[in-house]
Amino acid sequence: MDTLFNSIITNSDITFSAFSSCLACSIILGLVISIIYSFKNKPSKSFIVTLAILPAIVQMVIMLVNGSVGAGIAVAGAFSLVRFRSAPGNAKEIACVFLAMSVGLATGMGYLAYAFLFVVIIGLMIVLFGVFGYGDDKGMTKELRITIPEGLEFEGVFDEVFDKYLTKSELVEVKTSNMGSLYKLKYNVVFKDTKEQKAFIDDLRVRNGNLEISCSNAVTQKETL
Repeated sequence: MDTLFNSIITNSDITFSAFSSCLACSIILGLVISIIYSFKNKPSKSFIVTLAILPAIVQMVIMLVNGSVGAGIAVAGAFSLVRFRSAPGNAKEIACVFLAMSVGLATGMGYLAYAFLFVVIIGLMIVLFGVFGYGDDKGMTKELRITIPEGLEFEGVFDEVFDKYLTKSELVEVKTSNMGSLYKLKYNVVFKDTKEQKAFIDDLRVRNGNLEISCSNAVTQKETL
């Protein structure tokens, strides 16, 4: 078992067979990582291709600087520039990029078994988190917009209705309209039962003078790391 997890690169001279084995491992694991990321995601083609080839690129760089501390530090500095030369991604994208780079580091040093084991464990965690909805918002957040006359005190006027139909309500924006004669309120809300939206809006109309009310899916912000 210990022999299986030893590096296939035993000295500073890299043989063709060792290079071929590491490159094949990097390509296979890169494809696996790209497939894992695609699970329950709609990634761009360029990002999928990047994940697939990134381990092989990192592996090649690590092989070329093998045994050279100065060259290793220079490469690390070059990698850090990638963050400032590309558009920011969400947290999951950044995590998968680091996963691909870690695999490239492992294969570049010849630890193929460790690279496979690492991808299997982390990939399984990502898939299970997606299947079981770990960290997901348990309720469907809606965006509620209510127009009220300027004479209506909006603080607390809708609390009774909110308590009846909602599990969560948050006032996120207040602005004036129609030369200040109207107020437009925007809430983020979560319904106890989405089938009661009509009854909910009807109750709100009684309190806002039958002015405009809209309820739609909230525009979620892109999560960042």
